[in-house]
Amino acid sequence: MNEKLQAQLNILKVNNTKPNFSALSREYGVDRRTIKKYYDGYEGKPVTRAHHSKLDQYEDLIRQKLNIKGTKMRAVYEYILANVDPNIGTYSNFRKFIISRGLRPKKKANGNPRFETRPGHQAQVDWKEDISLRNRYGEEFIFQVFSYKLGYSRYDCFVYSSSRTQQDLFDCLITAFQQTGGVPEEILFDNMGSIVSIVRGKRRINNRIKQFADDFGFRIRLAKPRRPETKGKVESANKFVEWVLPYNDEFETESELVEIIRKINERVNTSNCQATNMPPILLFQKEKEYLRPLPSRHVIDSYHEHDRIVRVHKDSLVVFDSARYSVPPAYIGKEVALKRQGNILRIYHDGICIAKHEISNRRINYAEDHYRELLKPLVNTDQIDSIAEENLKLFDTLL
Repeated sequence: MNEKLQAQLNILKVNNTKPNFSALSREYGVDRRTIKKYYDGYEGKPVTRAHHSKLDQYEDLIRQKLNIKGTKMRAVYEYILANVDPNIGTYSNFRKFIISRGLRPKKKANGNPRFETRPGHQAQVDWKEDISLRNRYGEEFIFQVFSYKLGYSRYDCFVYSSSRTQQDLFDCLITAFQQTGGVPEEILFDNMGSIVSIVRGKRRINNRIKQFADDFGFRIRLAKPRRPETKGKVESANKFVEWVLPYNDEFETESELVEIIRKINERVNTSNCQATNMPPILLFQKEKEYLRPLPSRHVIDSYHEHDRIVRVHKDSLVVFDSARYSVPPAYIGKEVALKRQGNILRIYHDGICIAKHEISNRRINYAEDHYRELLKPLVNTDQIDSIAEENLKLFDTLL
């Protein structure tokens, strides 16, 4: 409303004089009905209006998940989308909701130059270290996630690992090579201890990793110290690994945790990448044609350091040092490789760790989830848990 017109209306109202709305309309170019409405007391639309969002019902859950140290807004969005409500809307609206409610302070991002690579030329790798989650029973799991990202397509491989030794690095790289079907020309590493050592103030690449690179056919490149932006593509991938944090208190076993990471990995590769505006899985169809072939099975197995190769029995068990250990029933009849690391037995199939057990003096060692899976074709679904629990206790007592 014109301020001069509003002032004139106020004067007329104070003097209890009825305005000539038609004359005022001609003078100020405002519809006479609008003038009458303001004269009768209308004050215009409120400056702010109460907006309701379907996310209001999840405000407490969002606040709770954001309070988990290190959790990002995108991680909470992906958690709710996957586990609570698949129709919560876009991430953009979700982010606006959080900011408008003051649930999370807005952070200023610093820009860095982008570097692009041709298909098959480079992959970047990094560790997301010492992630800590509790399962539903309060048991703490401290684990690592190895992040491997192809530079052209931004295709990611996230590999679960319990530690970060040089052997773990070899195992994770081999898993990533097998998942992508080949090897890039070069790999950009951080200055991790399993790769480099400092000799008289200079960085030197470890001889064993040099040999690994020669055998698999890639060059080693090192990121500049204290310059994380030099491997910004894989640093960006680490944000996606943080999507696992909202699953705190939401899982039971290590196998379930590994499956959660696999689903997050799948989601990352099928969602639009901000840099390319395309899902990585689409560009990967082109990039994989440029990857170098994997070396022979003999070379790959030589880096896994397996103790022995065995066949899985019909009871889903393998024999190691006069004791039996379980694997998922899907591997019955297949050959698997056994590797002992300290007090831990790891069991591999085609280079992928499918089971892990503590070395035990018990004759039979079933993982609960393996045993339940084995029972499924034999008993009613509602009886599986009780029968599995009873039989496993009997194994411990009798054997």
